[in-house]
Amino acid sequence: NKHLIMGQLITRIYNLFDSKQSHRILMIGLDAAGKTTMLYKLKVGEVVSTTPTIGFNVETIEYKNISFTVWDVGGQNKIRVLWRHYYQNSSAVIFVLDSTDIERFDEAREEIARFSEDESLRGAPILIMCNKQDMKGAATIAEVMEKLNLNQIRDRKWYCQPTVATTGAGMYEGLEWLSQTLK
Repeated sequence: NKHLIMGQLITRIYNLFDSKQSHRILMIGLDAAGKTTMLYKLKVGEVVSTTPTIGFNVETIEYKNISFTVWDVGGQNKIRVLWRHYYQNSSAVIFVLDSTDIERFDEAREEIARFSEDESLRGAPILIMCNKQDMKGAATIAEVMEKLNLNQIRDRKWYCQPTVATTGAGMYEGLEWLSQTLK
């Protein structure tokens, strides 16, 4: 009987440390920001040829002790009204930003404000993947933070991560922040 109780105790302790957390993550951003490239670089480790996403792509990505089910939703203007249908049960938002598309930063800021105000995403952390940092004319993280008014977001945690989806640079650092934040 002692051995049985001890075995159950060891199993519980092991499960405590080994259990994977599951999170539903919403990946959104304006069209052509690099969302799908990023998703598949994380999933299969290579760049795949993509076309504009009409609808969504969904993949499960394992990172450390977390299993992220990532919903990559198309970013064309006409599709953005559908984003709210994906908010329910999302643990966090990854907003992918084309750091070179400075003319559309106002539009990106408005979209971040819009989803931040939605009740379904109350308190959900936001990871801003500042993509295309390897390209000429890419805004710095300080410029992104200023142009998107990120310092005005006070009701949740947020983080700006410089990334290059085609090489994977910065993406795992972003997931690391997300994994620590969701613990």
